[in-house]
Amino acid sequence: MRNLKRLLLVLFVMAVAAVVLLFVLENQQSVALVLFGWSAPALPVAVIVLVALLLGLAVGPLLGMYIALRAKGRARRSSV
Repeated sequence: MRNLKRLLLVLFVMAVAAVVLLFVLENQQSVALVLFGWSAPALPVAVIVLVALLLGLAVGPLLGMYIALRAKGRARRSSV
């Protein structure tokens, strides 16, 4: 059973990697982003989307930890 779970995990990771690779290969057009007058260098669409995805994956857990720590602190203060 343990080996089956590992095999399924490896297959899932390989499928995700294949989808990401296909996405990157299909989105090679360069775009330049402009925000409040600041313009970023022209990069492929795939790079911009993947960077946004990675930032979102990092920010989500960080916000979750912040909220959990705040709630824990409030619970500690209210019990004292």
